[in-house]
Amino acid sequence: MDWQSEGYIIAVRPHGESSAIIDVLTPDYGRHAGLVRGGRSRRKRAVIEIGNKVQVQWRARLSEHLGNFIIEPIESHAACLMNDRISLSGLNALCAMAKTVLPERQIFPQVYAAFDILMQNFEDKNIWPALYIRWEMGVLAALGYGLDLSACAATGETQNLTHVSPRSGKAVSEDAAQPYLDKLFPLPSFMIGGRDLSPQDIDNGLRLTGYFLETRVQWGINQTLPDARAVMIDRLMADRRAE
Repeated sequence: MDWQSEGYIIAVRPHGESSAIIDVLTPDYGRHAGLVRGGRSRRKRAVIEIGNKVQVQWRARLSEHLGNFIIEPIESHAACLMNDRISLSGLNALCAMAKTVLPERQIFPQVYAAFDILMQNFEDKNIWPALYIRWEMGVLAALGYGLDLSACAATGETQNLTHVSPRSGKAVSEDAAQPYLDKLFPLPSFMIGGRDLSPQDIDNGLRLTGYFLETRVQWGINQTLPDARAVMIDRLMADRRAE
């Protein structure tokens, strides 16, 4: 078995004395693991950092085997963010989430495309948090748990959608939401095409996608969301308080 693709390294763990096992998110083969021989050497460690974009060749005798990766660097993102604790936490959260919630070897081209766009924008903290939330929305949709934000679940109204039902994952209009405000999630306007984007919108968006990822995706396998996501949220909130 032999294939080649580009991809992003989303997880690295040591294997034996000198090698490493990495997970790479690719557009053609999904999330795929493989062994990098000599991956703990000084030269290769810089290449196989999480967030780096690489060209990979995977080889194995049988498709079900772990297999070996041959890696060539394309773009180094981790090094560019080392001095930005907030964006670095976002990169760590993104990679941890991809490793945790995406099934291995299942192909999700749109999830990869959104991942790629987000990776290209991590140096702009005015943009990437909203892109991150949109990526999580795309993951929910790809896994069969997409939110329906097209019309009000109660009235069918397509305007003035302000909340989301935690039970159905459907939008609720402003008027219909009034009696149930303590039970509904606020719906940030940027998630339905609006241009306004405030820190509170980011808070609300992360709460919304996090709830459905936790209760729909992770609940079935008895796992919680990775700690890296909580660290990202804490740093975003601390930055907001410092402004």
